[in-house]
Amino acid sequence: MSYIKRDRRAAWYMLAPALLMIGVFIVLPFLMSVILSFTDQRLVPNPNVPTSFIGWRNYVRLAEDGDFLNAFWRTATFTILVVPLQSVMGLGAALLINTKLPMRNLFRGIYFLPTVISMVVVSVIWSSLYQREGFFNYAVTALSFGAVQPIDWLQNPYTAMPALVLLSAWQGFPFQMVVYLAGLQGISQELYEAARIEGANRWQEFWHVTMPGLRNTHILVAITTTIFAFKLFTQVQLLTQGGPSSVTDTLVRVMYMQGFRQGKVGVGAAAAVVFFLLVLGISLVQRLLVKEERAIQ
Repeated sequence: MSYIKRDRRAAWYMLAPALLMIGVFIVLPFLMSVILSFTDQRLVPNPNVPTSFIGWRNYVRLAEDGDFLNAFWRTATFTILVVPLQSVMGLGAALLINTKLPMRNLFRGIYFLPTVISMVVVSVIWSSLYQREGFFNYAVTALSFGAVQPIDWLQNPYTAMPALVLLSAWQGFPFQMVVYLAGLQGISQELYEAARIEGANRWQEFWHVTMPGLRNTHILVAITTTIFAFKLFTQVQLLTQGGPSSVTDTLVRVMYMQGFRQGKVGVGAAAAVVFFLLVLGISLVQRLLVKEERAIQ
């Protein structure tokens, strides 16, 4: 028993630095945000007008704020577009490098490069690709034999959001690739051998062995990608600043504008709390779905 107590004490000692960092940099700021969300705190306080408690007024403002609600739906639209695209790209790359290709380890490193590169750098590079004289316009004009004229991708209300979706999917798909690769390697080869004995072709193996074997992986990828998508900010701020006509404005950018540009810290804190509850809800859905799958197994 003394050995168990000593091991537990040692474990708590080793966990203490990490728990302290989480408490100082995550838990404490969140608690401060919750407190500020019930006040009229300004970014630059007025010494003649002290900060006061205003109850749920900031949350009511958000509920009545058309910009906030529109930002929510635009973020949801981005999520609906990017999650399946990014997941399919990740699964396709994982299936490719899971085969016995020569130099497949080299390809794994190459495919993972977009995630290693900072989103700021990726946004700067893709901004040049989206220019009127950039690669995409050149490709579209060449493929249409000049029928389609160059498009201002980032300043056109109809193409700005799809442009951000494509950029984000390219930068983020290596994460899904690694997760799917781990899932593929966890499927027993005996299942594939049994399918071949029954006369299944590659397509049937994929639908009846690979896809069911990746069910938990699909859930993990879908939920984590959704959470990452709702955090969309960097590429919007660098490339479109929420435009044109606010079609690319997002929840995180609204939080940033309310708290730092307009100086309404209380309203920005309320938006952050709403955003946290939204992400928490998605995480709880993930846990319920994964538990349900384990119970079935």
